[in-house]
Parts: sequence; C-alpha cells; structure tokens
Amino acid sequence: MELTVRAVLAGIPGWEDATATELKGGLTNQTWLVDNGTAQAVLKFDESPRGAPYNTRRTEARIQAAAAELGLANDVLLATDTVYMSEYREGVVWSVDCLGDVANIEKLAIALRRLHSLPLTGRIFDAQAAAQGYARRIADGDTGRIRECLQIVAAGTLPQNLCCCHNDLVVENIVNVPEIRFLDWEYACDNDPFFDLATIAAHHGLTQRQQDTLLNAYFDGDGARWRAQLDRQARIYDALLYLWQNSREG
Repeated sequence: MELTVRAVLAGIPGWEDATATELKGGLTNQTWLVDNGTAQAVLKFDESPRGAPYNTRRTEARIQAAAAELGLANDVLLATDTVYMSEYREGVVWSVDCLGDVANIEKLAIALRRLHSLPLTGRIFDAQAAAQGYARRIADGDTGRIRECLQIVAAGTLPQNLCCCHNDLVVENIVNVPEIRFLDWEYACDNDPFFDLATIAAHHGLTQRQQDTLLNAYFDGDGARWRAQLDRQARIYDALLYLWQNSREG
C-alpha cells in the first residue's frame, strides 16, 4: 500500500494534525513542509528502506546531526528506516547567480573546509559502482559516450586523504540562514574532498577565475598547485552526471 503523508504524520507524536504542503522539485524524495502550529519541519518518506548509492535514513541522520553541531546543517528531528524529519529554517536558497559574487565563493570554500573536517562516516563513495548502475538503466544512449564515461570513472583512484563529503553540492542544496548550511545529506560519505569542489565548479560552469577564487579560499591562497586534482575530479563528476541524467530519461 502506498504511503501517504497523513499516514506518516499519524505515527509521529505531536505532528498527527500538522498541515502538510508538498515541496516540489526533488528528484529522489517525497518531501513535505509540515507545520504543527508551534514548529515547522521538512518531512521525507520512502516506500522501502534506502540503500546504496544513498545512505540509509539512519546513517544520513547521523552525518547530518554531526554537521548540525558545527552549524552546517539543520537539526534532525526524527529518523527511521523510511521516515526522515529535520528542522525547517527560513533562509535564502542559492542560485547560480550567487556564485557570481566573489565573497559568496570564499564563504562557501570556508564552509566546505569545515564540512570536510567532520568525522569519517565509515562508507566510501563507490563512484565506479554508481556509474555502472546508472549505465545499466540507460535504455537507449550513445554507447561510445557511455563507454568513455565508464572508463573515466574507472580510472579514478581514491586519495590518501579521504574525508566526509556531501557529494551533491548543487546550489539548490546550499542555503543562507544567514550562515551557510547544506541540505540533503543522502549521498554524504567518505570521498576525495576535491569531488565536492569539482561539483561546484563543473556543475555550475564556473569560470577559471571563479575556480581560482574557490581553490585559493579553500587552501588559504595556495590554490594554484591543486588545479590538477580539481580538474581530475571535475572529469569524474561530469562523467557521473552524464550517466545519471541519461539513466533517468525515458
């Protein structure tokens, strides 16, 4: 039987009679803004427990809670195998235009450095498995390009300095409240820190100057010598993005 938001709320003490407004735009969640008259929260629920490439909801909660302690995420209110509720905070969700401001890029780099200081999660991002999974779901695509993307991802190597990464840093997952916080920790796990930096640079088409600003802010002015690592992870990100986008078509 398909879950409904009313059925989910009925099982959460204090939220049984809350109003619920669906939040559109999510690609992998049923997401609702719920209001019980004294507080607001973001509610997500799944038909069945989640697994790779996502975190389980309980693992997601553990990582987000650690980030919340550093002021980098909203508090987690409830997490079960299939239900996830987190604090709702009024704020300004970023757009690509925000990356046109040098000060914003610098603040983002500093926030990322703090994110990457979080404890290791115990789960390593398996880019190759993710790429292969996406490729299997592509019904009709450019086989040459698919093969090239798989080769790019397979050629990537794990660094010595694995750290906790968000792994989905599109601007829609960045919000000012007014400090920078990150949303949607469902992919967060241990990865090359340059993958987060590359997501910002590659996904949003940052210019070379903007990328230099990002690297210099992250590395305290010593960004130039890390350019090659950023470029390598950007190629991996672009390959994964191509496979993911095409796996959703049709």
